[in-house]
Formats: sequence, structure tokens, C-alpha cells
Amino acid sequence: MLIDAENIKKALSQSLPGQVSHRKMLPLNRELSAQPDELLRIKHSSVLLLLFKKNNELNVCLIKRPAHMKHHAGQIGLPGGRIEKGETALETAFRETWEEIGISREKIEILGSLSELYVQVSGFQIHPFVGWISEKPAFIINKNEVERTISFPLKTLKNIIEEAEIETFTGQLKVPCFKFENEIIWGATAMILSEFYDTIHRFTTTNQ
Repeated sequence: MLIDAENIKKALSQSLPGQVSHRKMLPLNRELSAQPDELLRIKHSSVLLLLFKKNNELNVCLIKRPAHMKHHAGQIGLPGGRIEKGETALETAFRETWEEIGISREKIEILGSLSELYVQVSGFQIHPFVGWISEKPAFIINKNEVERTISFPLKTLKNIIEEAEIETFTGQLKVPCFKFENEIIWGATAMILSEFYDTIHRFTTTNQ
């Protein structure tokens, strides 16, 4: 089956695997849901999983955060950030994508959304959206927030989930991850990618 914008939209309109996919990439001793004492402290953010074709293959735009950042330094993520007062989650995703990689909302077709997920260590509830850009993206990087963009082929997610030991502010941590171009993709980004891949894979295998 051709994986195009229309079929991705159909796949996202069906029931999503949610925590089943998230759990595959969940670091040890972390929770997928906020505990009672954490509920009042939840903050909200949104991200955009931006899709485009490169060499006739479906790619996701990932970003590497600069080493100088206070939070998430050197980590691989998706364009996005905290939802500001008066904004919807989707407006935040559009704004952050424009600010970080220079792609305007007029060029993006929103195909749907993925399951929200809670990141226990930061207290953020993340709202992931899936967008499509039909033309070859010309990224304009905000060097204060992005070191570089990474064109990540969706087929890479077929590979076996690996494990890596990373340094966090709480110490060394073993995490499930995807590896690509000598980078480690773990945590919330890996969980979002896992659900997206599972959603598309299920749709394509049941609609052959």
C-alpha cells in the first residue's frame, strides 16, 4: 500500500495503540500516567511530527537540541514546546515549528494527532500532532534552539529496539532507544515515533 497523506490520515482516524506503543520505549522505573500527587503540577506542551518525502521515502523531521540548552541539551526531539496562555495545543505546535525550523503553518497539512503522553520526570503532558509538507522542506534553523535537523526515514523504525546508557541530571540511565546517524533517540520522542509506526503498520497490513 502507498503510504501517502490520505492513508496516514485514515490510519490516524482509527483507534490508536497509545500506551501499548509507549511502553515499548518507556525507561525503567518511569510511569506513563501522572500519580495523584503530580496531577496539580502537570504542565502542557505540544510537538509536531512533520512528515515529508525524501528520495521517495517517508521521513520525519527530528531536531537535535544544542549543547548549551538548560533542558534537553544534546537530545533528539520533535519541534515543539510549552503551550502558552491563550494558545491551543495545535497553535503551539505551529508556532514552535515556525520558530525552530522555519516551516510556516500555511505549508503544513495536519493529518491528525497521536495519543497524549505524560513525562514523569518533567511533569509535562505532551500533545503530539502529525503534519505533512508536500514540497521539499527548506529548513531555517533557529540556532538558539536547534543544532541541526535530521531526516529520519520511517522504515528505520522496523529495526530492533536497542538499549543505551545515557547521562541524565538524575544520573546514569539505561533506556530503550532507536539509533540513527550515531544519535540516540529515546524518551518521549521514541515513544511518539513508536506509536506512529505501530499505527501506520497496523493500517497498511490490514488494508493490503
